[in-house]
Amino acid sequence: MTAHAPITAASGCSEPVVQRQRGQHAVFCGLTGIIWMHRKIQDAFFLVVGSRTCAHLIQSAAGVMIFAEPRFATAIIEERDLAGLADAHEELDRVVDQLLSRRPDIRLLFLVGSCPSEVIKLDLCRAAQRLDKRFNPDCRVLSYSGSGIETTFTQGEDAALAAMVPSLPAKAADSPASLLVVGALADVVEDQFRRIFTDLGIGDVAFFPPRRSTDLPAIGPGTRMLLAQPFLAETARLLEGRGATRLSAPFPLGVEGTSAWLDAAAAAFGIGQAAFDAATAAPRERAARAMERYRPQLAGKSIFFFPDSQLEAPLARFLANEAGMRIVEVGMPYLHRQHMAPDMGLLPAGTLITEGADVDQQLDRCRAARPDLVVCGLGLANPLEAEGLNTKWSIELVFTPIQGYEQAGDLAELFVRPFNRKQRLSVQLPAKAATHQAAAPTGGA
Repeated sequence: MTAHAPITAASGCSEPVVQRQRGQHAVFCGLTGIIWMHRKIQDAFFLVVGSRTCAHLIQSAAGVMIFAEPRFATAIIEERDLAGLADAHEELDRVVDQLLSRRPDIRLLFLVGSCPSEVIKLDLCRAAQRLDKRFNPDCRVLSYSGSGIETTFTQGEDAALAAMVPSLPAKAADSPASLLVVGALADVVEDQFRRIFTDLGIGDVAFFPPRRSTDLPAIGPGTRMLLAQPFLAETARLLEGRGATRLSAPFPLGVEGTSAWLDAAAAAFGIGQAAFDAATAAPRERAARAMERYRPQLAGKSIFFFPDSQLEAPLARFLANEAGMRIVEVGMPYLHRQHMAPDMGLLPAGTLITEGADVDQQLDRCRAARPDLVVCGLGLANPLEAEGLNTKWSIELVFTPIQGYEQAGDLAELFVRPFNRKQRLSVQLPAKAATHQAAAPTGGA
C-alpha cells in the first residue's frame, strides 16, 4: 500500500458533539427514490403498490407527460382491497401479468411497498418470490419498502439496492482485487469517474446499480467498495457480508471530497502519489477554476441544514471548506458514524450536528439564528420563505448531478441561486410597484 498525503481542513472536529433529538419529523416520502433509480437502471420497472396519492406524488415529482411511457406505475389499492373483499395477491398477479405482457423489455421488476400496503400488511416479499419463480429468467421480481412510515426519501435507494445484493454473482476467493462504486450516479458522472480510474491504472471497476440489471457485478473477498452516496447503510452492510471491504473516505463532493475519495481507491490499489497527481491534476484545476466564480457570493454567509437527505454533513463540509460559508447547524435524519466520520472530521471545529428531528425545536433555532440560507424539505420551504428566509430544496441536491470534479462549480451554483433569485425579485418588485403607481389615476377637483 502506498501512503498518500492526507487531505485535511485547517481546523476540524474529528469527534464532534452530536445532539440526538426525538420528536415530530418533516421528511419526504421514500417512494421518491424511484425518480432517479428508474433513470439509472434502464431495463427496470418500479411498480408501487399504493394509493392514488402515491401515484400523484411520483408523477408530480417526475414531471411525467400524459403521453409518456415511463418505467414506473402504481397498482392502486382500492376500497374493496382495504375492506378485504378482494384477494390482494390475486389482484397484484393480474396487474403484473398485464404489465409484463405489454412491456416485454422489462428485465427487473420491483414491487415497492407504500404506507397503504404496509397498513394492510400486504406481504410483497412473498408476492415477489412467487412471481420471480414464475417469470424468471425473462424477468427478475424483487421487492422493497418505500413507505414513508419506515424511510426518508433517500433511503428508498438503499432499500432497492439492498434487495439486489443477494442476486449479485459470487466472486472466487482467489480473484484479483476489483473496485465497486456503490450508489446511483448520473451516467455522465459515472463516465467521468471511470475515466479517472482508468488513468489511475485501476482497470477492474464496476458500478452498482448498473445501467442494465443484467450487468450485475461479481462480489467477493477481493472487492474493494467505495460508497458514492451517504445513505446506503443497509446496502453496505449486506455487501460487507458478501466479503467486500469498504474504503473509508469523504464523499465525492467538491475538490476536497472528490480528491480524498479517489485517493482512498488509489491507496487501496497501491497507486503512487505521482501517478495520482498526474491522473487528477487537470480535473482538479478545472474544478478549482469553476469554484472561483461562486466563492465570493457564498463566503461569509451562514447556512442551516434541516434533516432530510443524509447528504447534509458532506454538503456542509464542502460549503465550509471550499466556499467559505459559516455552518449554523447540520441536521441529519440518521447518523452512520463509520460512514460519516471522514466528512465529520473535516467540518470546522464547533459545528453543531443534530441527529434525528424535533422540527418545532429546529424551527425555533433556525428563526433565532436567521441564517442567510436554509436547506430543507419542500414542506418547510414556503413557510420559511414567507418569513423572509432564503431556502434551498434539499430534494434538488439529490436529483442533480453533484459528485465529482466537473460538477464542483455546478454544486456551488445551486447554493448561489436563492441569493440571485432574491436579488432579481428585489429589483423587479419595486419596478412593478413604481409602474403601477405611475399608471394610477390622480385625484382632481
